[in-house]
Amino acid sequence: MSGFVDLHCHYVPGVDDGVRTLDESQRLLRGLAALGYTEVVATPHIRTAMFENRKPGLTKAFDELTSILGPPAPSSMPRLSLAAEHFCDDVFFGLLASDQVLPYRGGFAILLEFRYEAWPRKIEEQLFRMQVRGLRPLIAHPERYYALFDETDPLDPLLDVGAMTLLDTMSLSGKYGERCRRAAERMLEEGAYDAACSDAHRPEDVDVMGRSIERLRALVGKEEAQALLSTRPRGILDGSYDP
Repeated sequence: MSGFVDLHCHYVPGVDDGVRTLDESQRLLRGLAALGYTEVVATPHIRTAMFENRKPGLTKAFDELTSILGPPAPSSMPRLSLAAEHFCDDVFFGLLASDQVLPYRGGFAILLEFRYEAWPRKIEEQLFRMQVRGLRPLIAHPERYYALFDETDPLDPLLDVGAMTLLDTMSLSGKYGERCRRAAERMLEEGAYDAACSDAHRPEDVDVMGRSIERLRALVGKEEAQALLSTRPRGILDGSYDP
C-alpha cells in the first residue's frame, strides 16, 4: 500500500504546537514518505487566544519552508501543500466571510475542529452555508468529541448538510485514550469516516502511525484502508469525492 495523502499534519516549524525546527519537519516528512505518503498537507491551527495565526503569515511560513526543502525528491519527500485546521468560533466565521481562511488546494474543502465538549449551537446551518458556497466542511478527529464517545447519532445533523469526517489514525493505537480508540473503532465499523489522516505533530509520531495503519488494515481490510488513506483524500482535494 502506498500513494497515501495526508490531509492533516503539523509540519510547518514554529507556528503552532507542531514541529519546532526545520530538522524536525524534515524528519517527520521523510518518515511519512517511508510509510507510503506521496502528499502531505500542512494544517496549522487557526484558533483564537491559542494560535493567532492568519492566512498571510501561514502562507509566508509555508513558502519559506518549501523554499528551503526544495522540490520533493522521489520516494524520500512527499508533495507539500498548505491548508489550516480552523477552530469554529465567531472569529472563524468572520475570516470565512472575508476570504481569509485556508481551504485545501483546489478550494473544494476546508478542515474544521470544534471544542471537544460540544460543537457550536446550530453549526449545521453554518456548514450548510459553506456547502452553498462550494466549500465542503471536513471535520477533524470526530472520535475525540465527547458527544460521539458512545454513539455516532449526534453527528447525523452535520452529515445531513454535507460535512465529511476525518479519522485521526493514531486514535487506533490509543494515543488519545481508550474512549477515543473505542469510538474510532466503532465509527469505522459503522462506515462513518470519509478519510483518514496522521495529525502528526512530531517525528516520533511516525512510529505510532506505522502501527496505526496496520491496525486500520486489520479492522477494515486492505481495500478500505487504501480508500481511507489514498483514494478518498485525493478525491476530497480534487473535488471528485462524493460520499
